[in-house]
Amino acid sequence: EPSEELRLGLVQLLSLLLQRCGASTAPYLGDIARVLQATLLDHYAEVRRESCRCAVACARAVPEHFHMQSESLIKPLMQTISHQHYRVRVDVIQATGAVIQFGNGKSVDDVLSHLAQRLFDEIPKVRHAVTTVIGEWLLHLRDRYSYFHKLIPLLLGSFADEIPENTKLAWTYWEKIGLQWEKENEEDLKDKMDFGVSPSHYPKGETRPGLGCRELVSRNLSKILPGLCHDITDWVESTRIKASQLLYTLLLHAEDHITQHMELLLRTLYQACSDEESEVVKNSVKAAELIGMFVSPKVSLKLITPAFEQTPRASCVMVLAAVIRGSPREILQPHVTQLGSTLSQAGVCQRSGEVFYMEQLLYCVQALIEVCQEDCKEISSQLMKVLVTIMAIPSSQDLKEKVEKTMSSLAEVQQLESFHCLYKQHIIQLLEWVSESCEGWTCYSPEVLQFEVIATHSGPVIGEALDDFVLVLKTCLQPNKDPQMRLKLFTVLSQLLQKASETINSQGLFPSYLETVIKDILAPNLQWHAGRTAAAIRATAVLCLWALIHCEMLSPKEILKVKDELMPQIIASMDEDSKITRLMACRIVDVLLKACGRHFDADKFKNIYTEVLKRLDDASCDVRLAAAHTLANWFKCLKDSDVKSSMEGHVEFLYQELLVHLDDPDEDLQKAVLEVLKEGSILYPDLLVREIEGVVQKHQTPVYCNQLLHHIQSAKESA
Repeated sequence: EPSEELRLGLVQLLSLLLQRCGASTAPYLGDIARVLQATLLDHYAEVRRESCRCAVACARAVPEHFHMQSESLIKPLMQTISHQHYRVRVDVIQATGAVIQFGNGKSVDDVLSHLAQRLFDEIPKVRHAVTTVIGEWLLHLRDRYSYFHKLIPLLLGSFADEIPENTKLAWTYWEKIGLQWEKENEEDLKDKMDFGVSPSHYPKGETRPGLGCRELVSRNLSKILPGLCHDITDWVESTRIKASQLLYTLLLHAEDHITQHMELLLRTLYQACSDEESEVVKNSVKAAELIGMFVSPKVSLKLITPAFEQTPRASCVMVLAAVIRGSPREILQPHVTQLGSTLSQAGVCQRSGEVFYMEQLLYCVQALIEVCQEDCKEISSQLMKVLVTIMAIPSSQDLKEKVEKTMSSLAEVQQLESFHCLYKQHIIQLLEWVSESCEGWTCYSPEVLQFEVIATHSGPVIGEALDDFVLVLKTCLQPNKDPQMRLKLFTVLSQLLQKASETINSQGLFPSYLETVIKDILAPNLQWHAGRTAAAIRATAVLCLWALIHCEMLSPKEILKVKDELMPQIIASMDEDSKITRLMACRIVDVLLKACGRHFDADKFKNIYTEVLKRLDDASCDVRLAAAHTLANWFKCLKDSDVKSSMEGHVEFLYQELLVHLDDPDEDLQKAVLEVLKEGSILYPDLLVREIEGVVQKHQTPVYCNQLLHHIQSAKESA
């Protein structure tokens, strides 16, 4: 019939006949089935809907005979179940429920995959219809026991539906199914019903399902899990999310029955926790927490630990952290030492420099502290090693703040004031641990970064472990060691020296190590070697020496002990490419002159002024001014020296050079040189006057010559 309205009227007439005649239509069941096979695929949506209602009416009208024709309706129904109109999809699902319930149960396998797809339908009413059909089958289907393992996942999948009404419907059906199964299997469950004990720990916010529900899941879990674990790694994102939600629900029901499926579960969770979809990871972590709650740590840790020893991944650490979080404290306590040892192994905590991996390692430590509280005291040292390693990786400030907060939590559970007290408790162990391989350190060694964290983050505590600290520096800062590594360690030492009273000299003990630091560490690294890295090392060594002098730890007495080793290298440093190195070298020579210049011989005086004089032509104004100041002190030292008489020729040459710089375009330098000449005029005033007159005769009249002559005349009169 080409008319849609007439075709619809004919199907409605068939429905009316089935309602009125009921069982009398049994002889015509084959004809009715052939009609419905055609009309279920009609192009007109209303004809399809009416055909679905007609199929339901037929199933109810002749239930004793319907099974003979029910299978013939499955194919057209499944061809219509994905129709573009949601009302058609709803009617098809309801019709499928009736056709199978009153017909041949063998068709369940043919429709399950189609119904499972409808659980992902965008329309809530469609999902509601699927939940209703599955619930009815689990309650009333004749062969339901054979299909429990296939139907239960579909019903439990609705627990995570975004529409509360659908979730409530699924729970209502599930409770009824559990109670019905309890009654049907009362003899088997008698002991559990009479003597069953509720678990002492249960997830917060969750209601424990009834005994029948739990038993249904436990007995069918071995059949459900393999397929579910396959789906949780499916290429379709929505399938993975749904599977991860269902996994949590199943484990919540299975409780301690999880134990026998641990190997499969862990393999799946490792994979799911590395999923790019955050919802999958979130649900998988929740599932792993249930493992901690219901499975003995003796079993779970025995299976998880080997995964760490083989190829630890971020997902493995994530699962372990979740298992720890879910575990009750009293059950986890006997395994705390094992956990601390596992996490602090170099193959675990130093395996990767990835920030994500280290974050998961941090969450693992946080979980241990949160669950075990003061029990963590026995593994405090191991946890500090892990936290130091995490802080040592180049990462965001946010991660470093999290590590510091975790250290504070670890200190708090041990009734310590701050994380500095933790360092105080473990500083020797930490330094010994990190320095075990210091002979072979390179710039790529993770121990270098760990050493930096211990030295800079421990604050004043490092001042209590100077024996180990200085020994590491002495070993690693020899000229034959890796240049980049030496540069890194010198930078650390420089940072500490800038706040010496708050770090390495917090106990006032550092001065007793100064001779070792200068002679065995700084002096060898001040020697010239080719290359930019070598130049950078010399620069940081000079900065360290200046920091020692500036913070007044290097007293005049100490300077006298080390002047012979230092002076040649410092003078050589004045010719470095680095401006800051030249500037610091000038200032250090200035301090050395003040401290022990009077004890220098003629050669030392000559070497010093020769190099310092060159700096008056330096490209940097700061270096020129520092050089001028150093020359002023040179004159002061020479005035009181025993070698003054043998230096007259050198002084004359110096006068000549300084007078040239009186005509420098930089006015600040002119003034500085004038002060130098005033200081130097005390040595040989007549000689200086002759030099000034020679300059005037050549018609070169620097602005400050007259001032200088006046100063010399005044000095003579005063004398």
